[in-house]
Amino acid sequence: MDKKLVVKLFSAAFISILLLLPLGMIQDQITRRSAYQNEVDAEIAYTAAGAQAVTGPVLAIVYRTQRTQGEFRDMNTGEIKPRPVAQATERTLTLPGETLSIEGRAGVELRYRGIYQARLYHLDLNVAGSFVIPAELVSVAQDEGELIEARAVLLFGVSDLRGLDADPEVSINGQTRRFKTPKDARFDNIVRGPRLELEIGRLALGQASRIEYAFPLKLTGTVGVSIAPTAESNHIRLDSDWRHPTFLGNFLPRQRQIDGNGFHAEWDISHLARNFNNTLRHDEVLRVDFIDPVNIYLQSERAVKYGVLFIVLSFAAFFLGEILHRRSVHVMQYLLVGLALTIFFLLLVALSEHLAFGYAYLVSALGCIGLITVYLAGVFKSWRPAALFGAGFAALYAVLYAILQAEDNAFLMGSLLLFAVLAAIMLSTRRVDWDSLTRVNKDVRRTAYRADEEGEE
Repeated sequence: MDKKLVVKLFSAAFISILLLLPLGMIQDQITRRSAYQNEVDAEIAYTAAGAQAVTGPVLAIVYRTQRTQGEFRDMNTGEIKPRPVAQATERTLTLPGETLSIEGRAGVELRYRGIYQARLYHLDLNVAGSFVIPAELVSVAQDEGELIEARAVLLFGVSDLRGLDADPEVSINGQTRRFKTPKDARFDNIVRGPRLELEIGRLALGQASRIEYAFPLKLTGTVGVSIAPTAESNHIRLDSDWRHPTFLGNFLPRQRQIDGNGFHAEWDISHLARNFNNTLRHDEVLRVDFIDPVNIYLQSERAVKYGVLFIVLSFAAFFLGEILHRRSVHVMQYLLVGLALTIFFLLLVALSEHLAFGYAYLVSALGCIGLITVYLAGVFKSWRPAALFGAGFAALYAVLYAILQAEDNAFLMGSLLLFAVLAAIMLSTRRVDWDSLTRVNKDVRRTAYRADEEGEE
């Protein structure tokens, strides 16, 4: 093989490695821009509210027991009463609800900081449910002594209280009450984190009672919302105008519908599907996140990973063109075309911050294809081979865009692309006499020399 072709082959390989430097710089720029986006998300969450986690309501029953021995007569009233042998002991019992219904709608708006945006949702919920307090509550504490008093406190957890748009009015058995900020540390292990409390009052000992509650809740947050189903029977329904939800957590919706108008989802969760003791488990929640359907930085990062493949395939096409069509391409021209291919990814990142990703990709690709085609027309002194290379680059950019859009099948499509390229190279060079490349290369130089002389004349 001609030494000049060998030198050019190694030079092209060296340039491919050298172009990893600007690709790495573009990758670093994408990382920094993505970090700015995360800072905007954190800033919006700091000034408004973060991702919200709703827990409850649950009922905490604070009861007092006292051990007694024998009886005595009250000198004032003459009544026979049990004789206490120790001071009264106060304990807390957690009672899950019988039913819990949470229905509402979430409206999502975009907040901007310069060119960056973050999603902020406004959740309008109606919360309702019931508790059944059994008459045998006495037997629960029988081994601890005699039950002398019990009172109920309604607990409702909201992870970021800044997101409460109003002080909700709670209907308790037809009476209107209001939540208060937490004051009793004994409930910290029941509902961890920020919460609201509502003192219901004393319970009638030895009698079964039922507590029904209902209240509206307006909540603001970012990223998503999670709900802990705390009753024996839980029904949650959520509608939104956001068309790109993702459902996470331990419980997926029983039914869901996603279309151009938003989404609708419903959950029906039984107490048999979750564990509830005196302490709520924070991992037993359902969660809905309002995701960004097109993360421009993630897609740009994935595109840059194919940058080396772009350069290698382009250089391989030039090298085959030299062999098959006796077209000489200088090493410096390899470098300039490689830089044009590299600048595409920088244009893609910059334009996608102002345009939709698809339009940014199209404009960047057309600009680079046009530049390379015009440049190659001057290199080859003919529009025909330049147009062929331009069509090849257009096909390559189209395949890359398809790979970026088909994230689940990206590996398969990339593998098929490499197979197709290898097959094209093997089929196009199957008749090449590699031993005669020395003579071919001399003819290439002679043809180029004659073309230059004719151009001067």
